[in-house]
Amino acid sequence: MSRWTRALLLLALVAGPAHTSAHEASVPAGDSERLPMMGAAPDFTLISQDGGPVSLHDFRGKVVAISFIYTYCTDVCPMLTAHMASVQEQLGSTFGSKIDFISITVDPERDTPDVLKEYARNFGADLKGWSFLTGDPAIVREIGRKYGVFARKTADGDVDHTLLTSLVDPDGILRVQYLGVRFDLEEFRGDLLSLLDESK
Repeated sequence: MSRWTRALLLLALVAGPAHTSAHEASVPAGDSERLPMMGAAPDFTLISQDGGPVSLHDFRGKVVAISFIYTYCTDVCPMLTAHMASVQEQLGSTFGSKIDFISITVDPERDTPDVLKEYARNFGADLKGWSFLTGDPAIVREIGRKYGVFARKTADGDVDHTLLTSLVDPDGILRVQYLGVRFDLEEFRGDLLSLLDESK
């Protein structure tokens, strides 16, 4: 087991359940159903699958799920993207109008806008509500770090990376993070809708 693999395993063990928060204690008394507030979600500006700039603050007023993937991945990334695509379908007209997804590549050297657009098409992603982002490798790494995602190229060109999906509320507050790919999709969909209900 490599030192990097052990570090990822340790992160998973420390993080505990797939549905995690750094500030469970911050939930106000009598408001236990509300998801905790983890602080302002780090803003960023990257390049979309269409070649234009996209910033997190562009989504203010919407609930946003942010994941980190790469298109050459053959195991967990396609599984996560497929899971999110199934939730996209279940959200119906709410998706794209009130709830958006953002997938940020951890392999920006290979994942150009055209590559990301093809990847999105392959998974049936509705690009009216789902942005696939790339950018300068140093900027992408820094954004990942701010969200708790660390990525490292392996000798064969793959990318080892932590897998965290973050939910951001309409006010731009990071509310919860899901670890890995095997989290409960119904809980995920419910959390998206509950954040939307809070803003009404």
